[in-house]
Amino acid sequence: MSKLKIGLTGGIGSGKTTVANLFAAKGIELVDADIIAREMVAPGTPGFAAILARYGDILQQPNGTLDRRQLRERIFNDDQERQWLNDLLHPLIRNQMLQQANLALSDYVILVVPLLFENGLDTFVDKTVLVDIPSALQITRTSQRDLVNASQVQSIINSQMGREDKLARADYLIDNQGDLVQLQHQVMQLHKQFLKQAKLSPDND
Repeated sequence: MSKLKIGLTGGIGSGKTTVANLFAAKGIELVDADIIAREMVAPGTPGFAAILARYGDILQQPNGTLDRRQLRERIFNDDQERQWLNDLLHPLIRNQMLQQANLALSDYVILVVPLLFENGLDTFVDKTVLVDIPSALQITRTSQRDLVNASQVQSIINSQMGREDKLARADYLIDNQGDLVQLQHQVMQLHKQFLKQAKLSPDND
């Protein structure tokens, strides 16, 4: 029987990493798209070679790794270049995520994907969970966390799927406007549901 796969997503500053760690604290394995994306462009990988072939050694840092900041700047306002990079990396990331998910030993597995809906990865999971907060709170939290101005955060939010569209597509919602205790309670309730869906008793938690 295939492993139950849960896709966890949320916009910038929503707190999805905190939520993912709460699931991990219950013994649930995580497959993190951001970590895998970095691995796919590590020195010696096909992804790394293809990027340097397209943009040149200027994107290679003195220590031999990819200059991810420069790469983001090159593609952020260029739809064609962003599409090229997506076409290169998304299949590699997707395949690696699914491989890791199928090898997970926990009762179910969480796939943490910032752009779950935007990149169509929701079609590869059984259920989706959206960590949601209003955009004004996204801006406040991200500005304080990353020490960036509000306009930068807003531009990132604008480049992603709208909040209402995400809410309409998600199977489950975690409202992260409250405190940690409220967040833990919501995660516990979902954890119990996912254990049941994996045909296991919550008493095994």
